[in-house]
Amino acid sequence: MEKDITNEVALKNSIFRIGYVFSVDGREVRIKVDKSKNASHLLFQGELIKNVSVGSYLKVNKGYISIIGKVEGEFVKEDRSLNDEYSKEENKIDRILIIKLLGYIESGKFERGIKELPLIGNECYLIDKSEFESIHAFVKENDISLKIGTLNLEPSQDIKVGINGLFASHLGIFGNTGSGKSYTLAKVYRELFLKASELSSFKSNAKFLLFDFNGEYNNADAIISNKKVYNLSTQKSKDKIPFVEKDILNVELISIMANATEKTQQPFIKRAISYYKNVYNGDSNLEYFKNILKSRLIAIYQMSDKVKCDLLLDYLINILPQKIDDKGISESLKSDVGWHGEKKGYYLNPWEHPYNIFSQDESKIKDTLLYSQIDLFEFSENLIERLIAFLHLQLIEDVLGNRAQNEHIAPAINKLKSFKKDFEKIIETESGCDFWHDYNLVVINLNETNIAMKKMIPLLLSHKVYSEHKSHKKEGKSLNIIIDEAHNILSYTSQRESETWKDYRLETFEEIIKEGRKFGVFLTIASQRPSDISSTIISQLHNYFIHRLINDKDLQMVECTISYLDKTSAEMLPILPTGACVMAGQLATIPVVVKIDAFSSKANEPDNKTFELVNIWQKERVEHEILVEPKLN
Repeated sequence: MEKDITNEVALKNSIFRIGYVFSVDGREVRIKVDKSKNASHLLFQGELIKNVSVGSYLKVNKGYISIIGKVEGEFVKEDRSLNDEYSKEENKIDRILIIKLLGYIESGKFERGIKELPLIGNECYLIDKSEFESIHAFVKENDISLKIGTLNLEPSQDIKVGINGLFASHLGIFGNTGSGKSYTLAKVYRELFLKASELSSFKSNAKFLLFDFNGEYNNADAIISNKKVYNLSTQKSKDKIPFVEKDILNVELISIMANATEKTQQPFIKRAISYYKNVYNGDSNLEYFKNILKSRLIAIYQMSDKVKCDLLLDYLINILPQKIDDKGISESLKSDVGWHGEKKGYYLNPWEHPYNIFSQDESKIKDTLLYSQIDLFEFSENLIERLIAFLHLQLIEDVLGNRAQNEHIAPAINKLKSFKKDFEKIIETESGCDFWHDYNLVVINLNETNIAMKKMIPLLLSHKVYSEHKSHKKEGKSLNIIIDEAHNILSYTSQRESETWKDYRLETFEEIIKEGRKFGVFLTIASQRPSDISSTIISQLHNYFIHRLINDKDLQMVECTISYLDKTSAEMLPILPTGACVMAGQLATIPVVVKIDAFSSKANEPDNKTFELVNIWQKERVEHEILVEPKLN
């Protein structure tokens, strides 16, 4: 029996032997192939076995250790030691393989890294099926496996990943449009939800926030059916995202919305926000605010500088509700006062005498339209509108105290006013409802929002959920933020915004990707232009699914920042078929080309199909022909 096993091993070794090591240069090893092993296939136990080629795996036996390498190239050279007269022509050629060492097999398990280097003369063999499966086993002990696809060049080899290995990491999914990146994103997360939903605490301890810029995941069953979708729009009234005031009343965020300058306008906004918090959050806030307005009006009406006085009155009028007459026409709140040029002051009822200006008779101010209109003031339900009222009041205070000039501050207030309409269509701050609505997955559909809100909402929401999650670190919960078409908000080359806004946005997401792992917060980004995304963010990703990339800048970015890619995998990126991708990173012991599995139901796929023009045009032609077909008598 032992003799039979020994003979079988000897036979297997003789068939699987490829050659021997004749050069070692760091990780690069050169193998001289036996002249009898230059055929495309080998025969073993009645089966054809594919012989070694570029992209194949080999093992070099050094004692009891099997060192694994991947063939990255091959060439031939002439063996001049043979006698030209008696040797066959094919025997004069030596086939040389160039392999890069990847790891080693010990106790039947593949480990990435170099434990030992081979020696010259060590024998080299094809790997068998069990060794092949060991190399492609990416699920660690105590992890739950998910099948996401098959090996592209070996469809019989399933590719499985572990939940911890993939989702407890920052993940990058890259590829040109139409290469399958959105499909891959949806597939891996669907497999996660199907498997993890069996776990008792998954729903309560895991949250997923997906930003969808093109409306690909808002269908009822896309990824999963049990999700909350916010369909946002700056064009018409749709869903609104619930926020609390503290999420919005951030000096940096308001400064970005107002496009505020650093030296002058930002300190002013900071004072106004502090003023707002002290007054609005206090007791009897409305009456207190009205009393402040009345006292400021009295001070303004007693000024002797008409230009300055009119300016401050305009600010005050901007705070107050309009006065509408019986015909529905807006009435001027300064129609009951006049200016006395000689005495330099406003006075009540310009059509009556005597001309007692307000600085001589302060009690008359209480009889003016402006003073009585203050009693009709109510705080708006819109946070930005309330804040604008306090900004105008703060400007009045600063001008009265000679702390600010109108031309330096007014542009920031006007910019915030233009932002107000978009803000109130998308965000509500008074509802008090739960953002998650007891769902695991929330999709933010930004397809119908303008560019400004496409950039603002992901920043606001990510900042909100990240800050809330950090405060619950000890509760053992996880948060995955998923950004499809991430170049929309993570680009460092955008010219549509100020440098301050761009820096704050990138710093926020860079903090999440650099520090989030400590708090159980993980980022998944998908993009067709990785070269547009901040290199800091790209370099901090742990795992990658890289679909077809053609642009030189994108390829260069990927090769420079992703250390897990080997030369062969990098060179395959421009020619990958749709649906196939290179999987690399801490998750995979080696980079592999994976064919992502198809969805069992098309209803779960993202809505991103390419239009088939011929079918559309043909369909329209047929409908037209039916439409104009003459009726038969």
